[in-house]
Amino acid sequence: MSSTPGRAAPRALTAIVSVSALLALAACGSESTPAADADRAAAKDSPGLAAARAALEKFSKRPDRIPVDKPVGKKIPRGKEIDFILCGVQSCKDLADFFTEAAKELGWKVKQIPTQGTPESVQAAYEQAVRDQPDAVIASGFPRAVYAKQLAKLKAADIPVIQSNADDVVGDGIDLLKNGPKDVGIQGEMIASWLVSDAIGKADTVYFDLPAYTILKPVKDTFADKYKEWCDGCPLDTVDVPITAVGKDMPDRVVSYLRSHPKVTHVVFSLGLLNVGVPAALKTAGINGKHILVNVGDAQNYQYIASGLTEGAMSLNSHELAWIQADALARHFTGQSMAVDQEAVLPNMLVTRDNLPSVDGDFPIVEDYQAQFKALWGLS
Repeated sequence: MSSTPGRAAPRALTAIVSVSALLALAACGSESTPAADADRAAAKDSPGLAAARAALEKFSKRPDRIPVDKPVGKKIPRGKEIDFILCGVQSCKDLADFFTEAAKELGWKVKQIPTQGTPESVQAAYEQAVRDQPDAVIASGFPRAVYAKQLAKLKAADIPVIQSNADDVVGDGIDLLKNGPKDVGIQGEMIASWLVSDAIGKADTVYFDLPAYTILKPVKDTFADKYKEWCDGCPLDTVDVPITAVGKDMPDRVVSYLRSHPKVTHVVFSLGLLNVGVPAALKTAGINGKHILVNVGDAQNYQYIASGLTEGAMSLNSHELAWIQADALARHFTGQSMAVDQEAVLPNMLVTRDNLPSVDGDFPIVEDYQAQFKALWGLS
């Protein structure tokens, strides 16, 4: 565990939470002293808080357009076979399922190959793909260093490989990369904007990270930078969590930390899955009043948000990402470049109880994304 002190960085289903309402909610039930009131009044007028509130207003709006508007313009061949390699956590399975939906619209068959998230299982999955000789391979979560040997074989066989949510770059075997290192930093900024706004510039925060997924490092770094920029003098501690804790003793780890750090006001998780079971564990332990935020929300965390057990989440663009991967392959299979998809900026959204679109599982950021993509494919 490393401690990083610093200056704190921070619709109604269709409505964006107002700043005044947010500040009022933050103040409810809190104890104050003249000195604390003076500190908060000073923070309320700070440029950092103003910047965090402006960012929060922007990130809370639900986008209504997909990031690609150029039609494929040619008949897309049917009967293609795609291998989709999973990364070992639920968010990757969700992504594969959303891609499978898109593939069905195009008349393609998808084979999902599971892994346990270990290098050995990922390599074995890629070996399976090499043996399958599919029309394309899609994967998520791991850099090429883990599967370099297999990637070379796929490249030699002229099989396109599409990656996402991985610490990597396009080229030398990887034909498309979405949510790469240059794309995901904004997720940390989104979380910081809500946290600093909620705390009115006065927070004590712990950030639980999952370093096994190196793509999460830009999220952590950007969160820390913005927190430091926006929240003057606010403490920040980072706790690294092994992947073996996921689904096992993660709630116990959080309870233990908060018992020994009672002044902590906000808890941030680099993946929503780290928060699963935590609210119940905190209640059992008698730990109250902590504000929880997660990066990469999921169905469980959206239920937590709706129930008031978690404050907010960065909603990952998995639906739109999966369908843009299908769009890229549609262009590739019709002899076109994937550049329009590589250059597209995927939508992002910070959800809270006030603007949570749905509690019925994972939801798309762009509500009618499927209709918009099918229009580009000549299917509507």
